[in-house]
Amino acid sequence: MTYIPVAVQMYTLRDESEKDFAGTLKRVAELGFDGVEFAGYGGLAPREVRGLLDKLGLVAVSSHVSLDEMENNLAQVIEEQKILGSKYVVCPYLMDDRRSEDDYKALISVLDQIGEACSQEGITLLYHNHDFELERLSDGRMALEAIFDDTNPDNVQTELDVYWLKKAGESPVEWLNRYKNRSPLVHLKDMTTDAEQFFAELGTGGVDIESILNSGDENGVKWWVVEQDMSRRTPFESIEISLKYLKTKLPYLVNNRGI
Repeated sequence: MTYIPVAVQMYTLRDESEKDFAGTLKRVAELGFDGVEFAGYGGLAPREVRGLLDKLGLVAVSSHVSLDEMENNLAQVIEEQKILGSKYVVCPYLMDDRRSEDDYKALISVLDQIGEACSQEGITLLYHNHDFELERLSDGRMALEAIFDDTNPDNVQTELDVYWLKKAGESPVEWLNRYKNRSPLVHLKDMTTDAEQFFAELGTGGVDIESILNSGDENGVKWWVVEQDMSRRTPFESIEISLKYLKTKLPYLVNNRGI
């Protein structure tokens, strides 16, 4: 089995990061994660963050950066990724006012342009989905299909979020197969099996996480990214449970640093 490292999306730890960003990164390293995906830098300069990462032995996998920020300050966004050592930058979310069919058509061109500029600097642009992109357009395709099918794969790749695919009634493995070698980062999340479909620690819900993990090699996944948008436990307890589950399914993690 190929070693696909595991990162945590720092949005999961947003409250902890606000109180003590450096201490939160330290705890992430102690738990045994290989890297982090950023959603902000805790008010620190990128060089300060890079220093913390190097000291802790963590990799900056990627950064979630708003589409507005990439449209207006792309050169700075790219430079920050270079400083951090990150190879990926992710468009994480579309605001409500950018979700019409015409908006999606315009988005395809925008993503292509941003992705081409990133690619020229050694950075790969990814698009991260929720469930609203699984709605059908007038041509019968889902909006997410249009985004990935109509953009240049050299410019735009995927960060599939398995929770939101499942919530929309889709099979995460089928989407990974469909965009084989175009999904370098995958958001791993589980979902409660009750009507609420709340966010759950990996292995405790109804998402077939094991099948997703087993499809990683053949589909060219480079990083698994653990995220839990909300938790009924403390966020650290949740990500620890999720990482322990991954160690039962990914034997190469057992001898990794941390618990």
